[in-house]
Amino acid sequence: MGKKTKKSEVDVVLIGAGIMSATLGTLINELSPDIDIEIVERLDVVAAESSDAWNNAGTGHSALCELNYTPEQPDGSVKIDKAINIAEQFEISKQFWTYLVEKDILKNPSEFIRQVPHMSAVFGENDVKFLRKRFEAMEKETLFKGMVYTEDKAIMKEWIPLMMDGRPEEEAMAATRMEIGTDVNFGTLTRDLIRHLQTKDNVKLSLNQEVRDIEREDDGRWEVEIKDLKTGEKREIKAKFVFIGAGGGSILLLEKSGIPEARGFGGFPVGGQWLRCKNEEIIKQHHAKVYGKASVGAPPMSVPHLDTRYIDGKQALLFGPYAGFSTKFLKRGSYFDLPSSIKLSNIRPMLSAGLGNLDLTKYLITEVMKSPSDKLDSLKQFMPTAKLEDWGIEIAGQRVQVIKKDPKHGGILEFGTEVVSSADGSIAALLGASPGASTSVAIMISLLKRCFPERAKSDEYRRKLREMIPSWSKKLNDDPALCEEVRRRSSEALKLG
Repeated sequence: MGKKTKKSEVDVVLIGAGIMSATLGTLINELSPDIDIEIVERLDVVAAESSDAWNNAGTGHSALCELNYTPEQPDGSVKIDKAINIAEQFEISKQFWTYLVEKDILKNPSEFIRQVPHMSAVFGENDVKFLRKRFEAMEKETLFKGMVYTEDKAIMKEWIPLMMDGRPEEEAMAATRMEIGTDVNFGTLTRDLIRHLQTKDNVKLSLNQEVRDIEREDDGRWEVEIKDLKTGEKREIKAKFVFIGAGGGSILLLEKSGIPEARGFGGFPVGGQWLRCKNEEIIKQHHAKVYGKASVGAPPMSVPHLDTRYIDGKQALLFGPYAGFSTKFLKRGSYFDLPSSIKLSNIRPMLSAGLGNLDLTKYLITEVMKSPSDKLDSLKQFMPTAKLEDWGIEIAGQRVQVIKKDPKHGGILEFGTEVVSSADGSIAALLGASPGASTSVAIMISLLKRCFPERAKSDEYRRKLREMIPSWSKKLNDDPALCEEVRRRSSEALKLG
């Protein structure tokens, strides 16, 4: 007779110990401290996949410099709605972190967030015109107050000496700069949040635990089947609510749930690499996140940038990312991830999206074929004096772009993040990539409203939410005084500036 399967019950299961589960767990614990939570992670450490500092951009995506959030329209105008929305959401994240620092839950903010100017830089007359129009549209908005634009090479030499050294004087170039930009180490932030959650009697972290199946029970709860990767032991957890925050692996787990809302969703994996500077003298000469314009067909996370990072307390300099292709959905995933994700319900959307994004396919093939000297040529567009011996390759994380049904085209590739939940709100999954982590707090609060509607309606819940996030349900872009106040408070608490 075989061993009896261990069974347990909790209110909430969070799958994946990354920034999304850490954020959701912290929000639940602050808003509803009576809820029991178990966090389940297949690796032996937390924040080792998409949330790890070397695996993500860490920009603190706030649309201050990312040109893909402000597309040029056919009539030549620049659309900035998405940029305003992302900037609003990042301010929500900062307010929540501020609250956690003030409550002594996050103890050393400088370990996970630093002020680093955010810049956009473009080359050639056409792109200079685009950046000028973008600046003219954005400087009128409250959230982008303080943005500076220049075509003056002398000013740019002060801002970004590495990028100007050796550059032809006659080259058309322009840049914008916002001093209030940030670098965020989401790996450190995740570890700090989960460390705090572990001090709670009603929160459990389970490592080396792989979710094998998710099934709905007759009573409406979910049974999560788990295998201990160290001992081989299997167990089952029953939960009222399940959140799938497993990065690229979320699509595979969502399919296992069998909810009709998951039908038609697919994923397209995009890998990446960085060039990482090894020369300390060069690293010291650059202090900014400088984003350029993406190549035709490039996914948003492949926008080239010369990027100052702070990782483990040390300043670093990265350039990239260079896109790659792998059938894995996670850096430490399986080559069978992509084929395993293909089902009858999503094969048509996936084929349609593939045919509709031939530019992306061509771009990825070109990127995969790049030699180290080809990678250096891309860097030289940003830094003309770059030498190969000063740089090494760093493997970035895997990203899985969302593919979804589209009545018009059969299927479309979505560049962004998407929450998929069951009709009754008892299970939800986060799919997609950028701006992801930076907007995690706003995404998770919206998820709580959808999945815990009765609690979200209570006066106590709303009062607590407003205490944590003073601008909640308001638009900072429409309220200059409130925007200035929350930014001042965040700057003081998070030790920015």
